[in-house]
Amino acid sequence: SPPQGPRMLNMTEKGKAGKIQLPRGIFRSLSSQTARVVVTVLNIQQLGMFEEVNQTGQVLDDTVVGITVGEKSISGLRDPVQLTFAHGQLPHGVTQQCVFWDLSKGMAGGWSSSGCVTQPGDKGTVCSCDHLTFFTLLLNPALDRSTAQALIAVATTGCGVAIAFSIFTIAFCIFLRCRFRFEETLRINLGLHVNLVGSLLLLNLAFLLNSGLSNGTQPWTCKVLGGLTHYCLLCCFTWTALEGCHFYLLFVKVLGTYIHHYLVKLCLVGWGFPALVVAVAGVIGSYGEYRIQTTDHQVIARLCWITSRRLLVHYITNCGYFGLIFLFNMAVFGVVTQKSCCLQGTGVVRGDRKTWKVALVAVGLFCLLGATWAPVFLTHGTSSAPMLYLFTILNSLQGIFIFIWLVVLYYPKTKETTGSLSHIIRHDKTTTVSQD
Repeated sequence: SPPQGPRMLNMTEKGKAGKIQLPRGIFRSLSSQTARVVVTVLNIQQLGMFEEVNQTGQVLDDTVVGITVGEKSISGLRDPVQLTFAHGQLPHGVTQQCVFWDLSKGMAGGWSSSGCVTQPGDKGTVCSCDHLTFFTLLLNPALDRSTAQALIAVATTGCGVAIAFSIFTIAFCIFLRCRFRFEETLRINLGLHVNLVGSLLLLNLAFLLNSGLSNGTQPWTCKVLGGLTHYCLLCCFTWTALEGCHFYLLFVKVLGTYIHHYLVKLCLVGWGFPALVVAVAGVIGSYGEYRIQTTDHQVIARLCWITSRRLLVHYITNCGYFGLIFLFNMAVFGVVTQKSCCLQGTGVVRGDRKTWKVALVAVGLFCLLGATWAPVFLTHGTSSAPMLYLFTILNSLQGIFIFIWLVVLYYPKTKETTGSLSHIIRHDKTTTVSQD
C-alpha cells in the first residue's frame, strides 16, 4: 500500500541471493491506492539485448534486472533504490560499476552510471540509484593504485629517455645526410628515418604536455590537446607504414628508381593524412577529458584524449589502423630478413658480419617497423599488468633501438657501404625504373 510499501523483494538466480530494496517515497507519490511492482530478470546472452557498440566492460553473469512500479516513469528519488548484486571474489584487476540502460545514449541506447552510486563489497555490490529502469553490474578492467602509479612513473621516465635519444638520432641522421650528400639512396633513407623519429619525438612531447596540463584545463583546451596527441600518434603510425612501404620497394620491387620529389610526397602522406583524420574526429566531437580509474574507483589520471563516448573512433583510427600496418610491416620484415640471409649466403654481402651486430641490426629494424607497439593488443583484460609494463618499457626503448641500429648500420663504414642497404640494392638490382 502507498503509506508503507514493500520493504524488500528477494530474488534467487542460480543459487545466488540478490536483494532489491524500494524506498517508501515511491509509493507515497502514487495517486492510486494499489500499485503493481514488477521485477524482470533477463539473460542478455540468450536474448541478444542490451548490447552497446563501444562497451568495454562485461555484464555480471549476463544478467540485467528491470524494476517498474505502477504505470509511470519514476526518477529523481530522494531516497534511492538499492539493488544488491551477489557475486563471489572478483578477478584481480576488475572494477565494478553500477549502470542502467539509457535510451538517450547513442542510436539504440547504452549503459550509463548517471544517478547511480556503487558500493563494492566482498560478496556483493550495492547499487543505489535515484530512478527505476533496467540495471546491471558492469565489470571493467582496471588497475590497482600501486600498479597504476608505477606505470605512470615508468611512462614519464621513458618519455624523457625517448626524447633525448630521438634528438640524438635526428642529429646523427642530419650529420650523415650532410656528409654523404651525393649518395641519393642513403639521403632518402635517412630523410625517411628523420621523419619517423621526429614523429616519435613529437608524440613523447605531446604525452608529457598532456599529462602535465590536462588537470584543470578548459574544455576547449583539452579538446585541442587531445586532438594534438591523437595527431602525433597517427603520424607515428603512418611513418612506420611508410618505412615498411619503402623497404618493400627496395627489397621486393628492387627499384633503382628516381621518383620525382619522392621524399616530399612521403611527407605529404606522413603528415597530411593524420591531420585529415583528426579533423574529421574533431568535427564529430571525439576529444575531451578521459579519466583513468583504479579498482577502488579513484581517479589517478586525467588525460585529454578520445572520450569514452567515442571509443569507436579509437578502435578504428588507432587499433584498426595500426593492426593493418603491423601485419604489413611484419610481412615486409620477414621478406627483408630472408632476402638479406640469401644475399649473405651467396657472398654478395661481405665484410665484418659479427653475430651481435647482425642481431642489433635485426632488432633495430624490428623496432623501426613498429613492433614495440604490438603488446598493446595484449593489454585488454584482467591480467594485463605485465603486458602494460612490457608495452611501456619497449616504447621507451624504441628511440634507443633505432639510434643503435643507425649507428651500427651506417657508421663508420657508410662510405664503403659494406653491409648497408645501398650496397645490397646495388648488387641485387635487376631493373631501373624512372617515374615522375
